[in-house]
Amino acid sequence: SMNLAGSLGPLIATVLAQSYGWRTILSVSGLICVASSFVCLLVIKNEPKDVGLPSIEVAAKKSKGGSSSDESTLSEFLLSPYLWLLSVSYLVVFGVKTACTDWGQLFLIQDKGQSTLMGSSYMSALELGGLIGSVAAGYYSDKAVAKQGIRTYGNPRHFVLILMMAGMFVSMYLFRVTVTADSPKVWILFLGAAFGFSSYGPMALFGVIANESAPSNYCGTSHAIVALMANIGGFLSGLPFSTIAKHYDWEMAFWVAEIVCGITAVCFFLLRNVRTKMGHMSKKSD
Repeated sequence: SMNLAGSLGPLIATVLAQSYGWRTILSVSGLICVASSFVCLLVIKNEPKDVGLPSIEVAAKKSKGGSSSDESTLSEFLLSPYLWLLSVSYLVVFGVKTACTDWGQLFLIQDKGQSTLMGSSYMSALELGGLIGSVAAGYYSDKAVAKQGIRTYGNPRHFVLILMMAGMFVSMYLFRVTVTADSPKVWILFLGAAFGFSSYGPMALFGVIANESAPSNYCGTSHAIVALMANIGGFLSGLPFSTIAKHYDWEMAFWVAEIVCGITAVCFFLLRNVRTKMGHMSKKSD
């Protein structure tokens, strides 16, 4: 849903901006959000018991019956190297993706001599590729897990994750060095879709891997930590990234993002067989 809205949004906004002002577009967008929130308020249920399911707390108490062997202390969980490997990798992936979505249009228009419509079309192609990439990443990594099972060292989803991170690097490199004012529109749209495919796939997997690898009592916390690091990456793609472009140019800024992405992909490949089980491990598991 997010990718579908992201692919249609730039095109619709660009077309409407030719007839209406940007203030009108933003006002209408805000009103749609408010209306949608009231729909959600009416149709989304608050608790499992609202639809006849047992309460989460009751189910947890019944299943617990004492301390689970899968539970860990907070310090054991936070000192897990794999948690921070996922977090740093997600920071870079989300930061690079945000840099391309936030500044890709300016790069195309100001440095590559493309039109505003082409910039919006590039963003739509990126989101469309992201839609396909998210589904593909989930589907193929699920098949890998079903075939190999969850292991203590390494994760079957790593292969898909590393391939897509490498795809981010290659698509960014081609976008930076091959696109000119005379480049075919289809080629630019293809590169946008390729980058979206390669970037949204890892974004879909990091949270899943964090949940799978965390101890049962810190499953939600694990996802929250890697998501927080992703938000930090999004922050870094703002002022620091634009500052590089200000003092140098967009070419240099995207080159830096490209190199950081490539280095992260190589590091994740080298550490692909690290212990993925976070927190405490029983002697039986060892």
